[in-house]
Amino acid sequence: MTPRSMPWQRLPSSPTSDVIPPEPGPDPAVPPLPPEIAGWFAARGWRVRRHQWEMLAKAREGRHALLVADTGAGKTLAGFLPTLCDFAPSSGPGPGDGLHTLYVSPLKALAQDVKRNLLTPIEDIGLPIRVETRSGDTPSDRKKRQRERPPHILLTTPESLSLLLSYPESAELFAGLKRIVIDEVHAFATDKRGDLLALSLARLHALAPQAQRVALSATLANPRDFQEWLAPQSGEDGEIAAADLVLGEVGADPEVEILLPIEERVPWGGHAGRWAVPQLYEAIKANRTTLLFTNTRFLAEFIFQCLWEANEDHLPIGIHHGSLSTEARRKVEEAMSRGELRALVCTASLDLGIDWGDIDLVVQMGAPKGASRLLQRIGRAGHRLDTPSRAVLVPGNRFEFLEAIAAKQAVDEGQRDGEAFRPGSLDVLAQHVMACACAAPFHEDALLAEVRSALAYSWVDQATFARVLSFVSNGGYALKAYDRFQRIVRAKDGTWRLAHPNQAQRHRMNAGIIVDSEMLNVRFKNGRSLGKVEERFAAQLSPGDTFFFAGMSLEVEGVKDMDVVVRAAKKSATIPSYGGLRLPLTTHLATRVQGLLADRAGWGLFPDDVREWLEMQDYRSRLPAPGELLVESFPHGGKHYTAYYTFEGWNANQSLGMLITRRMEDRGLLPGGFVANDYCLAVWGLRAVTDPVPLLSPDILTDEFVEWVTESHLLRRAFREVAVISGLVERQQPGTRKTGKQVTFSTDLIYDVLKKYEPDHVLIEAAWADARARMTDVGRLAALLERSERELVHVTLDRVSPLAVPVMTMIGREAVPQGAVDDELLLEAEGLIAAAMRPDLPLEGD
Repeated sequence: MTPRSMPWQRLPSSPTSDVIPPEPGPDPAVPPLPPEIAGWFAARGWRVRRHQWEMLAKAREGRHALLVADTGAGKTLAGFLPTLCDFAPSSGPGPGDGLHTLYVSPLKALAQDVKRNLLTPIEDIGLPIRVETRSGDTPSDRKKRQRERPPHILLTTPESLSLLLSYPESAELFAGLKRIVIDEVHAFATDKRGDLLALSLARLHALAPQAQRVALSATLANPRDFQEWLAPQSGEDGEIAAADLVLGEVGADPEVEILLPIEERVPWGGHAGRWAVPQLYEAIKANRTTLLFTNTRFLAEFIFQCLWEANEDHLPIGIHHGSLSTEARRKVEEAMSRGELRALVCTASLDLGIDWGDIDLVVQMGAPKGASRLLQRIGRAGHRLDTPSRAVLVPGNRFEFLEAIAAKQAVDEGQRDGEAFRPGSLDVLAQHVMACACAAPFHEDALLAEVRSALAYSWVDQATFARVLSFVSNGGYALKAYDRFQRIVRAKDGTWRLAHPNQAQRHRMNAGIIVDSEMLNVRFKNGRSLGKVEERFAAQLSPGDTFFFAGMSLEVEGVKDMDVVVRAAKKSATIPSYGGLRLPLTTHLATRVQGLLADRAGWGLFPDDVREWLEMQDYRSRLPAPGELLVESFPHGGKHYTAYYTFEGWNANQSLGMLITRRMEDRGLLPGGFVANDYCLAVWGLRAVTDPVPLLSPDILTDEFVEWVTESHLLRRAFREVAVISGLVERQQPGTRKTGKQVTFSTDLIYDVLKKYEPDHVLIEAAWADARARMTDVGRLAALLERSERELVHVTLDRVSPLAVPVMTMIGREAVPQGAVDDELLLEAEGLIAAAMRPDLPLEGD
C-alpha cells in the first residue's frame, strides 16, 4: 500500500464491467443535421455522438425515449437537439410563437445552468429561440407574462409545472407543445415529486397528445422501470407501454480515491471527517476548483467553517445549500460558472447535472450511502466523456471506510443502485385534482381516465377516485359540516368546479410537495436576506446569541414574526441543524459492506488499524456474513447490551429499536434505551437478553408495529405532511403565514377527529402509507425479521466487542448535530476501545 505520508491512499480498482462501447457515428436512417447546426459542431471540433443521432431519430419518429448516458456525454444537448433543428432557418418555416419545448428538472439551480448552456448554441447559430426559467424564485410579473406570451423553451420544476397547469389559460398555453425533456429523472421519479410530475404529464398528454416525452439520466440501475413510468398508459389491453431506451457511448472510467489520516488512526466514530481538513486544504491549493459534497446542511456549514479557519492563503471558497437565500445561491453559482472560486462546499443542492467544466476534483465528506449518488457527484468533475472524473472519499469512521470501499468498487464495476417505484400517493392525487379544478370544470370519468394514464396511478379504481373527490370536495364524512373544507362542488351538468373563485388563489399559495419544518428568515436590519433556519432552532435564540450561517458569524439582534434579525459577529461556534430524513444506506451498498467483512483475504489491503479491528472482532466474536443476522450480548457499565448487526439503514434500525424495547418491557427485561447507525442497533437494559429470537419474530409488524405507529408521533407527523400536501391544512393565506406550531396544532386536532369518527379517511390511509414506506423502512425491516428466523446467530461475550464500539460511542449523543463532537467522542471512548481491543484487560465495573 501507499505509505501513510501520502495525501491519500489509492486502493486498487475492481475489474471494470464487461461493457462493449457502441460504435460512434450517425444513424444512416436519420436525415442530416441542418447546415447551421452541423457547422456549429464543426467549429467547436465536436462530433455528433451516436446517442445524440439516435435521440434525433426518435424525435423525428415521434417516439418517447429514455437516454441513459455517462456524465459529460452531452445528454442535455441530445434532449434539446431536435428542438434546435426545428428552429434552424434551413429547416423551413419555423414553429412560430408559442411554447415548443418544456424542460423539467429536480433543481432550480440545474434549470439556471441549462439555460446558460442552451443560450450558447442559440446565440452562436443565431436561432430565433427564446428561453426562460420558471420556479419559485421567478418574479410574479414574469410568471404572468409567461402565461400570456410564453417562451419557445420553458425550463421549470415539477411543482412550478403543476401550478402552471392550474391556470385557465393552460389549455391554450400547452396546446402546441412538441417536446417534454425530463432531466436527471432518477432523482425524483420514484418519490412524491415524481407522482406530481406523472400526473402533470398525464394532463399534458390530454392537452397536447402530440408531445414527445424524453428523459435523461446517468445513473439508472433499472432502466425498464423508468421506460414504463415515462410512457403514457392506454389501459385498454392491460399491457404496460414503455418508452424506447437509448444507451450512450461509454466514457472514461472515474478515478476514485479514499483519503486516510496521515499519522492518526481511522476514527472509531463521528461522521464529519474533520480530521481531513488540512489534507483537503492542500488538495484545494493543488487544483483549480474543488467541489466538496456533504450529506447535510449542518455539515456544509461546519466543513466550510473548518476550511475557512485553515485558509491561510485567503483562497476564494464558497458554500451552497438549499436553505440559503436565492440571492446567495445565485451569486455562488455565477462565481462558479466564471471560474472565480477555488472550492465550493455544498449539499445535494448541486448533485445533479451542473456543468462547470473547470472542476478538477470532487470530494465526498462522509459516506455516500449509494453507488448511484456517488457516481452522480463524481460526474461534476471534468464533465467530459473522454476525461476521467476524479473524486476523493473522506470516511468519518471505520464503518464508513468500509462503505467507501464498497461504493468505490461498485463505481469501478459500473454497478448502480436506486429506489424502487411504489404506487402513487393519494395526497398528491388530491392536490392534482384541485389544480385541475382551478384550471377548468372537469368530468369525473374523463379525469379518472387521464389520471390512470400515469403508471403510478393506473391502480386507482372508480371507488378510490370517488373517495379522493369526496375529500377534495368537502374534507370527507367527518369534516363536511365545516365550511372551510368546501373546495369543489358538482354542478347540475355533472362537472366538478370550484366552490368559490378564491379557492384558486388559496390552492396556488399552498400547493407543493416538499414539506420542510417551518422556517424563519435570517436577515440583516437593512433587509438583506441570507436564507432560512428552522423554527425550532430560532426558538432557542435570544438577542446577543451568535451562530454560524451562510459562511458568516452572526449575532442575533432580535426574533420578530418570521424573521431572525442579525448583524455580523467576530466569532461563533453554534451552527443551525436541520430536521429531515437521513440519506438511507442502499441495500446494494449494505450487501457489499457485509461482503468486505467476510472477505478475510481482502483485509490485507486495509489500513493496519482497520485490519486489526476486524481481526480482533473475528478473534473475540465473529463477523456477520452476507445474509446472516449477527446478535451480540455483553455487559458494560452495570447494564446489559445487545447489538444487532442489521445493515438495514438508520431508519429501519430506529424502528426496530422502538419495537424491541416494547417487547423487552413486556417480558420484564427493563429496557433503558437504544442507539442506532446504518449498520447496527444497540439496545440496553437492566436484565440480559438470553434469547433474542422472540424479540424479532415477524409478528412484531402486525401487532406491536401497528400499535406503536398509532400511538407514536410517526403517524401524526405523517398526517401533518399529507394534510399539507393535499390542501386540507393551509400554511399560507393572503398577508399571513402559519407557524409550524399552528400547523401542527391544526393537523393534530383534525387527526384526532378522523381517528375517532372516520378511521378509513383517505388521508389516514395516505399517512399510513408514508409511515410504513418512508419513515420506517418497513419493507427492509420485514425482510430482516424474516431472515432472522433462519439466519440469526447469537454470541454472548464478557465485554463489548470491537465491532460494537462505533455504535456504542454514540450513546448520549444522538441529539447532538453530526460533526459537533467528533474530537471529544474519541477521548471519552478510550476506555471502551481498550476493553474491546485488548483481550487481557478486564472491563471496569463488571
